Amino acid sequence: MTQITPPASADASTNPSFNELPLSPAMQANLQQLGYLTMTPIQAASLPIALAGHDLIAQAKTGSGKTAAFALALLTKLNPRNFGVQAMVLCPTRELADQVTQEIRRLARAEDNIKILTLCGGATMRPQISSLEHGAHIVVGTPGRIMDHLERGSLNLNALNTLVLDEADRMLDMGFFDDIAKVARACPKERQTLLFSATYPEGIAKLSQQFLRKPQEVTLTEQHTATKIRQRFYEVSREQRLNAVGQLLNHFRPVSTIAFCNTRQQCRDLLDVLHKQGFNALTLHGELEQRERDQVLVQFANRSCSVLVATDVAARGLDIAQLEAVINVDITFEPEVHIHRIGRTGRVDQEGWALSLASGNEMDRVMAIEKLHGMQAEWHPLSELTPTGTDVLMPPMVTLQILGGRKEKIRAGDVLGALTKDAGFTKEQIGKINVTEFSTYVAVERKIAREALRKLNEGKVKGKRVKVYFLHERLASA
Repeated sequence: MTQITPPASADASTNPSFNELPLSPAMQANLQQLGYLTMTPIQAASLPIALAGHDLIAQAKTGSGKTAAFALALLTKLNPRNFGVQAMVLCPTRELADQVTQEIRRLARAEDNIKILTLCGGATMRPQISSLEHGAHIVVGTPGRIMDHLERGSLNLNALNTLVLDEADRMLDMGFFDDIAKVARACPKERQTLLFSATYPEGIAKLSQQFLRKPQEVTLTEQHTATKIRQRFYEVSREQRLNAVGQLLNHFRPVSTIAFCNTRQQCRDLLDVLHKQGFNALTLHGELEQRERDQVLVQFANRSCSVLVATDVAARGLDIAQLEAVINVDITFEPEVHIHRIGRTGRVDQEGWALSLASGNEMDRVMAIEKLHGMQAEWHPLSELTPTGTDVLMPPMVTLQILGGRKEKIRAGDVLGALTKDAGFTKEQIGKINVTEFSTYVAVERKIAREALRKLNEGKVKGKRVKVYFLHERLASA
């Protein structure tokens, strides 16, 4: 049993390098390109164990770098020529499954043609079944949907060599113990099982006793904020700056991003560029009316807008629970503001990117940031930014606006009931519900948006007929 408790003052610069791991030259080169230079504490503690083939129980919070810890282990064992499912990652939510899939895809770029499928509820079964028929190396999914595929016989696990239980404590809290147990029993006995959990409830011990073989245990009690926000700086010319934002988005593919500009005009100019490039972007600046501001914030907070272009004044007091990236389109004049901007990402248990664009006349501002915050800017060339996906970066949710709110005594539960009990959607397909005085905004999964709009317009909310619109279409026609 291996117990790891890193010192509270551990310096990231003293952390072991990925070069020390027995990884292929192609994988090492890809890690360098992705900016993975030194390992986080959970990676340093768990990767040697996982790469050696041992079963593992790792106690670490979200945002500690655990995805790379298990992804590198399962990728190392893959045979790209065998299109049978060789690794499976179980996640508690569709959102986490999507994030895990994105990270594995980035790490898998060292190998050609690694196929990774996300299998979650809320999406129709037929496309997933079709994708499985064509073969996949890795599946990432929620327990319920994985069980559906196993029961239908559309998911064959005969070739599986690695099972990962990610955020196992959350899956247990959500009542997935029986599903996890059934999935584990469907896997070959001769496999490696890697279990990651932020806490260690009784159910974890029960899972371990039933499905892990002589697991080694790694426990991290300290969360290092230094590993949560990864900063990069890119030198740009005036002509490159706005287009470089799209390059960053296509390379890192964050679900949600705030792009900070120093002026309102820069916000407007960037918004035009992003729209022409096909991004789903909104802007937030001092000229917006309160209603417009509220509607912009609703869409960004519920993940139906990919990019929020904002000035510092407009973004003051803005608190978004999940924010994968901050882009400093302009370097702020005040070095204190820089830390305020980038602190919007990497919140609580999450990791985040802080990406800054700087031209030659802004280098003094970068130096002021370095001096104030005791850091050295990590510079990368724009030339290393390459698209990591062929599809347009689209937000996972769409916002529906219901004409009726607190004045009509509508509550969030009424809308949820209309969509689940009456319209037949699952709770997992429904996102945030915001009830204002005269309107209600509900985020629904993009794939069901049109059907949800139709069913709400044909049905009733709180016993009354309502009018429902796509909020982005209402804004566009206003």
